[in-house]
Amino acid sequence: MPPPRTRGTALRHRLAELRGPDVPAKALDARALAALAANPGCKRRAILDGAGVNKAVLADALGSPSAFGQSQFAFMRGNAFEARVKADGGAELLRLVHEKLDPGAEPPTRARVPDLSAIGPEGRAARTALALREAAAWTLLDHPMLALDVAGSPAFLEPDAVVVHPDGSWTVVEIKSFPMLDGSADPAKVGAAARQSAVYVLALEEVAARLEPVPRVRTRVLLVCPKDFSNLPTASAVDVRKQRAVTGRQLARLTRIEDIADALPEGTCFAPDRPPAELTAAVESVPAAYAPECLAACELAFHCRDHSRTSGAVTTLGRSLRAELGDLTTVDEVLSAAHGESGDPDDPAVAALRRAAELRAEALAPHLEAAGSRQGVLDELQEGAPCR
Repeated sequence: MPPPRTRGTALRHRLAELRGPDVPAKALDARALAALAANPGCKRRAILDGAGVNKAVLADALGSPSAFGQSQFAFMRGNAFEARVKADGGAELLRLVHEKLDPGAEPPTRARVPDLSAIGPEGRAARTALALREAAAWTLLDHPMLALDVAGSPAFLEPDAVVVHPDGSWTVVEIKSFPMLDGSADPAKVGAAARQSAVYVLALEEVAARLEPVPRVRTRVLLVCPKDFSNLPTASAVDVRKQRAVTGRQLARLTRIEDIADALPEGTCFAPDRPPAELTAAVESVPAAYAPECLAACELAFHCRDHSRTSGAVTTLGRSLRAELGDLTTVDEVLSAAHGESGDPDDPAVAALRRAAELRAEALAPHLEAAGSRQGVLDELQEGAPCR
């Protein structure tokens, strides 16, 4: 007889059914996790990412293709720069770690670079945990595999590198191909790299918590970029304590994936080869929390924006405005409250809307009166009346 299905295997089987039996799973990376943590109320993204659905392919099948994706040139340039940074056993990378993060330690004349190859992401994650436990002095882990629990489902993450210091502490290294000009880089790109690195820090902390004694995971990560307009590496220490705290708090708020899956209609499937009407119904069966910020973080943003506009949701106008409107969730409700047709007058949001409507009417009254006079003259001219 087959072994009994555990809760974990049952969830994986359910997620495979949602993805489609013949559709390979798309790995959930740190960038996607950071975007998911930035919008924890979106159950649609949570279940699609948890099931390993390729949202770019799904968006194409829905008729709302995304503008996501890195150019092949940028991808090749990034790989070439990373290979240069890690050349000679990571000597230059370790020098930068020593210089920027641990200048008081013994210089890294030699470093161990353990082999992390194994079968499957689970095997690689186990091999990484073993290498971290056995590490001593300067050790460079090249593309380790880390596991992070996200809403009850494991996500496997692959940072560019993790360095073990002589004191046993661990540092995340993020290698990017955008330049540092005169020692500083684009703040928006640095912020995105910090949020991505914070996810790796959280995953490392889960590994550290299983060891005795518990190693220290440094919250200052090393960001390595090309110097000015050259291909020479330079680096900067980035404090990700704030991003780590926010990301951890947001991930903890995520509804468990199995709870979302249990609430879906029987037979729901997000396979891109399904008929368009059936696929649209499957996607719309999961509540979304669209906001303009999704355009820079989610492949399904155009699809969700169209449906959000059709329903008149105020989130289309931004999260800050949505937060100020309280119980008013649609544009029709907002206009009705502003015109005094509905809403509780004691509600601060309703009172503010009505006051704004009054001020608008007062400001437009002279212009409307002048426009009415001009229209009256035009009407008389068209009727052949003498001009006054």
